[in-house]
Amino acid sequence: MLDVRRLQVLRAVVTGGSVSAAATALGYTPSAVSQQVAALEKQTGTALLERAGRGVRPTAAGRLLAEHAAVIERQVAEAGTALADLLAGRSGSLTVRYFATAGAALVAPAVAAFRREHPGVRLDLGMTDPEDPLEDVLRGRADVAVVVRPHGGEHPGLRLVPLLDDPYRAVLPRGHRLGARRVLDLADLAGEPWVGSERTGPCLDTVLDACAEAGFRPGFVVDSEDYPTAQGFVAAGLGVALVPLLGLARRHPGVTVRRLRAPEPVRAVHAAVRTTAWGQPALAQLLASLREAARAARV
Repeated sequence: MLDVRRLQVLRAVVTGGSVSAAATALGYTPSAVSQQVAALEKQTGTALLERAGRGVRPTAAGRLLAEHAAVIERQVAEAGTALADLLAGRSGSLTVRYFATAGAALVAPAVAAFRREHPGVRLDLGMTDPEDPLEDVLRGRADVAVVVRPHGGEHPGLRLVPLLDDPYRAVLPRGHRLGARRVLDLADLAGEPWVGSERTGPCLDTVLDACAEAGFRPGFVVDSEDYPTAQGFVAAGLGVALVPLLGLARRHPGVTVRRLRAPEPVRAVHAAVRTTAWGQPALAQLLASLREAARAARV
């Protein structure tokens, strides 16, 4: 493999037209320049320079190597610029995963704001795996995932950035007897048929844990696993449901929504990031955009 430093010395000689000019440009002694060129000629097995009056000129082989040295120098400079842009958060790529309601309420406005400020960073957006939403982050297939996790949970290898607390609301058929009250105790729903709105996971755990604290276990008569469908079943009079505020952006006209207390179920929305990736400029800027979108969603 050719020595890059020697190639750079050869190019300086060819560009300057003499060993002394190259020595001045590089800050070397003429003797050191001559030694570098001689070593390169020995390595290549061919003459690279020939005398031309008081200076030198390249042979065909010397001209070829000098041209390649120029390409190498340009590529090294471009690599340095690209690295500086990456380290400053001006370029690169980020893979973002999220669940549906967070995508609409948090990720979409955060991504729009981020792209306005950082157009050189490419974003790959997609849904989390509902079975294990942290897997892609842990395995390096995603840089950040917006997930629901209980406060204070231990997750080795991850840092969880709190975004917002998303409280659940009671969703009742319009005209239901409990709809006359502005705030309901969760236990008021104990004897009602329930429409399930959550799939198995931390969101359903939040609902079940709150019901247990209120002294009952809900009797599910329908499983829907998404919020619009659950509202449709409730509107049809098949039961009541609990739906988080982020899931109530579009409310069915046939339902009544009421606040809950004693306790109020709340799911904690976080951004999950690998500990080893923490502090990367573009990632830190995206997290800032997510936090700002979360503050706007709380207003």
